[in-house]
Amino acid sequence: MRVVHESADGAETALASDVEVADTFARQFRGLMLYTDVPDDYALVFELGAAKRRGVHMVFVRTPIDVLWLVDGAVDRVETLSAWTGFARGRADTIVELAPGAAEGVEPGDEIRIEDDAAP
Repeated sequence: MRVVHESADGAETALASDVEVADTFARQFRGLMLYTDVPDDYALVFELGAAKRRGVHMVFVRTPIDVLWLVDGAVDRVETLSAWTGFARGRADTIVELAPGAAEGVEPGDEIRIEDDAAP
């Protein structure tokens, strides 16, 4: 899988190609807790159902991360959260957590796709 960013001008960039989906309650609860480093090409994707306000906390997350809040594939919010103390809320049906700096250039309104490796 990979996370692809499409900017307003139509340019496409892969933000991550090592993508894990947090598809169980336990995996969603754990998130990136206790990670000492997030690889540059890694993303953790939370597919959450209906769009509503959702928070991301950094308790026990030992490295900063970039976070994207998505609604129907469109970026609603982008934030870099600091290790241990960061917290932010945004409207989302999907949240993507990335290495710090990976979301540079991503703006609200841009499109994000989570693609299977088999996708053209």
